[in-house]
Amino acid sequence: MQPRGLLLLLLALLLLAVTTEAGKAKKDKVKKDGSECQDWRWGPCVPNSKDCGLGYREGTCGDESKKLKCKIPCNWKKKFGADCKYKFESWGGCSAQTGVKTRSGILKKALYNAQCEEIVYVSKPCASKMKSKSKAKKGKGKD
Repeated sequence: MQPRGLLLLLLALLLLAVTTEAGKAKKDKVKKDGSECQDWRWGPCVPNSKDCGLGYREGTCGDESKKLKCKIPCNWKKKFGADCKYKFESWGGCSAQTGVKTRSGILKKALYNAQCEEIVYVSKPCASKMKSKSKAKKGKGKD
């Protein structure tokens, strides 16, 4: 029984040594890539071309500066910015006077310390006609 107990003890010590070294390597890696600075200020995501797609965001903290890769979706609301995320209500009814319908959105999340409005309002033109159902039936009923 003693050789078996000794073997288990050696195995446990070996496992402990391996996990300790792995933890040290991970901590060293974080120190190489990371920064001691805690108060980073990030600018908006600037696309490489046009007004959406891949780009870079610059950040500063004291004397340090970094660039992070970022992406602006091509369907983002330019008025609000890509870093302000809102929860929107359903569209309201169509106003006969203006010919538009509106809805509001409440700020859900501001990414990278972005300056966002708490409540935003959006509007869009009312549909002039309901879509014809005959188009949906096209191709059916042919014998």
